[in-house]
Amino acid sequence: MSDCLFCKIIGGQIPAKVVHQDEQSLGFLDIAPQAPTHVLFVPKRHITSLNEATVEDRELLGHLMFVAAKYARENGFAEAGYRQVVNCNRDGGQTVFHIHLHLLGGRSLTWPPG
Repeated sequence: MSDCLFCKIIGGQIPAKVVHQDEQSLGFLDIAPQAPTHVLFVPKRHITSLNEATVEDRELLGHLMFVAAKYARENGFAEAGYRQVVNCNRDGGQTVFHIHLHLLGGRSLTWPPG
């Protein structure tokens, strides 16, 4: 999508601190981190939100969870714990309408989240 912030990051039109990249996904540091580690993992193919995901997107969505967990292991905070969050639509806290997974770690996380 031409006006999507994350599509522009994926396309290299907007700079980001990329920490992961493969054929299907991109991981980059959040510009307003909510934890010492806050990485966004996005599919390279635009999907607006979880509501628009189809049965064909199952593997891609699982891939995002897998690469986020791998990042946590490789960066030494998997054993201490972390959170993966996908917000859906405005009331769910989604502000960029390109599905993305937040990986939060590096501190104790409370519940409920807010």
